[in-house]
Amino acid sequence: MTINIREARLPQDEPAILSFIIGLQDYEAGFESDRRRDPDFAIDHWRDVQHRCAEKHGAMFIAEENGESLGWAFAYEEHGQLFIKEPERRHGFLAELFVVPDARGKGLGRALMAACEGWSRGLGHKLLMVGVLAHNRRAIRSYEGAGFSPYTLLLRRYL
Repeated sequence: MTINIREARLPQDEPAILSFIIGLQDYEAGFESDRRRDPDFAIDHWRDVQHRCAEKHGAMFIAEENGESLGWAFAYEEHGQLFIKEPERRHGFLAELFVVPDARGKGLGRALMAACEGWSRGLGHKLLMVGVLAHNRRAIRSYEGAGFSPYTLLLRRYL
């Protein structure tokens, strides 16, 4: 098994990325009822990802095993609120990470996290943040296992 993490190459990686976007949305729909399932979602989201990466100095990474694309992650730069100390205000944000189900447990997700961390350090960030759905227990365990810890809790109430 040869795991390789590389920067995304566009447009060659676009079909794989679109499949990862759909895969993550399908996975999250299993425990979160607000996920879009319409046929236009993947294209809409992909356009948004490209826009955020361009505007926020982002990066996209592809995880491969023996040359086959099995996952991806993208991260971009964020700026925190004024109440946050200056050295931590500008930080990286790991916006999305997905590994196909058959490849989970092989270290691809951890390697994608490490690539995003390296990218963030390269920009001089002292901090990399990630948002996780509260019911995505597997992702929470993975991120905590990689050294992330809870920072804020966003609560909701349907009206």
